[in-house]
Amino acid sequence: MPAFNSPGFKERQEAAARSREAALAKYRARPKVDEAELAERTARRLAREAAEAEKRAAAVRAREEAAEAKREQERQAALAAEEAARVEKEALAQSKAHSKAQKVLERKQWTEEDRKAARDARYAARKARQGRR
Repeated sequence: MPAFNSPGFKERQEAAARSREAALAKYRARPKVDEAELAERTARRLAREAAEAEKRAAAVRAREEAAEAKREQERQAALAAEEAARVEKEALAQSKAHSKAQKVLERKQWTEEDRKAARDARYAARKARQGRR
């Protein structure tokens, strides 16, 4: 079996030149493109690009519409939350006013002993708080 001789620089250069020539000959030998076929290809490419552009524009519009709908929904939710808070605040204020009126009415009906017992309870509570310090 003969020993393997690695090609030298000159041989590699000549092989590369032959390969380039073969590729160039193959390129020159291919048939010319028909003008009608070229126009048809161009028209198909333009139609495809226009369809893709329309599809992208439709997707952008859909995203914008979804974002606008979400913003509107969030605005409506915020308005509803504000209204609920306002109603709750009014109900709380009304409840406090009713409770205060009820206490005033009850105090008018207290006897002297009831007043003395309340005063004593407040005094005992104050002393208990001072004792914790």
